[in-house]
Amino acid sequence: MESAELVDYYRRRAAEYEAIFAKPERQSDLARLRQIVPGRLSDARVLEIACGTGYWTMLIAETAASIVATDLAEEPMQIAQSKAYSRMPAFVVADAYALPETLGRFNAAFAGFWWSHVPLARLEEFLASLHARLEPGARVLMLDNRYADGSSTPISEIDLDGNTFQLRPLAGGSAVRVLKNFPSEAELHARLSPHAISVDVQLLEYYWLVEYRLK
Repeated sequence: MESAELVDYYRRRAAEYEAIFAKPERQSDLARLRQIVPGRLSDARVLEIACGTGYWTMLIAETAASIVATDLAEEPMQIAQSKAYSRMPAFVVADAYALPETLGRFNAAFAGFWWSHVPLARLEEFLASLHARLEPGARVLMLDNRYADGSSTPISEIDLDGNTFQLRPLAGGSAVRVLKNFPSEAELHARLSPHAISVDVQLLEYYWLVEYRLK
């Protein structure tokens, strides 16, 4: 799925996006992540990638010194902006592959459920864009889904580059083909180690969390 199609998909399902966080079997993992993420970004100047409807933005805003939340889809971001925050973030429409210099520089970054939507061939492009907006030594946290039989949407296709796809249902009965990659711990280390002082990967039952310090 190209970026424009992915943005259109999230625009169309903005109102129902957070339903995924209500799955009963995932509550233990999510409770742990809700504790870890704000704590690791406490007092930091945070750049958030693909903020969506602001589920993680709200948590980060409770502890961060400041947060600039970005997304390319305006409809989910409008939901994020409508929420009540203890410290109001700045919201900016921005392309994760070409983050503008006007955003400034940050000493921390967060990307939730974005890595899985990046084509394998564009991962370095995304990382270069992100790292250009960060200071040396910046702390970066990313989290995303692990594939779980019986809980995850089944993989419907694998392309020649190794990207995996799902058919996601929408309200009204239609379905959309969505890029959704599930990297292994080794793949995360291989991609991030060239850019990082240290890389730490935590594997939960339904999610993975990676933290690294930028060189």
